[in-house]
Amino acid sequence: MWKALWKKWTIDKPAMLGDWLWEVFVVQLAALLDQLTLRRTIALIPIVILILAHHGIPLPPELMFAGDLLAYIDIVSVLLLVSVLSRAAILYIIKQVIARITTLASSLMMKTRRLDFRHRRQHGPGRKRLTGRPRNDDDEPAVTSGLAWA
Repeated sequence: MWKALWKKWTIDKPAMLGDWLWEVFVVQLAALLDQLTLRRTIALIPIVILILAHHGIPLPPELMFAGDLLAYIDIVSVLLLVSVLSRAAILYIIKQVIARITTLASSLMMKTRRLDFRHRRQHGPGRKRLTGRPRNDDDEPAVTSGLAWA
């Protein structure tokens, strides 16, 4: 009986303690580190700040604000993403509006050129110019790369 008790407390219990320590500090810690991501690491920082503040260690307000910001990192990241996307959407809409205005202005210039309000009489190839000067095409609107210039 004493021999079995001696064996239990000198061999079996220390071996169980060693196995338990190995399980906790090696196996479970490795599993925890495998699952640890940057987001989870950032989420632990406010907890550390809270523990430091609870123990009476004075912390500057900037650090407390940073802790709050990190605590709400999901909300802050969504707001940042929405603000960036809204700016990109606004720029896309402005680009589309400018393209449509350019197309409209170009088509209006071509239509007014076709209507030719300035000259009511039709000029034919047989008609002779009264001045005798060669014709100058500077009065016509110039169309370059989709833009109309008068």
